Amino acid sequence: MKLPYLCVTMSTHNEQPLEGAIKAFLRYYNLEHRIDEMKLINGWESVVGPMIAKHTMDLHIQRKTLFVKLDSDALRNELSYARSLVLKNLNDIVGTTVITDIVFR
Repeated sequence: MKLPYLCVTMSTHNEQPLEGAIKAFLRYYNLEHRIDEMKLINGWESVVGPMIAKHTMDLHIQRKTLFVKLDSDALRNELSYARSLVLKNLNDIVGTTVITDIVFR
């Protein structure tokens, strides 16, 4: 079976930098927010420090709320007092408002 010949030529009418193409792809498929969520979760240790990160069992985001599972009741209590500061610093890492609340469990 003979395959049809495909002629590929570069068009100069729709050229854009790779960065722009990737951003357009992410925006088109509505994936920008997922990338921002992953940046925020990856920045958790840099915001709270290695000691708290070691006691963090799980992090996930649902409906702009970060759910943090900790293995220490005392640490959970301390972090609840610093909630607004942690929230601000996490959003600052990404550069946009990714989360509006934090729930410590």
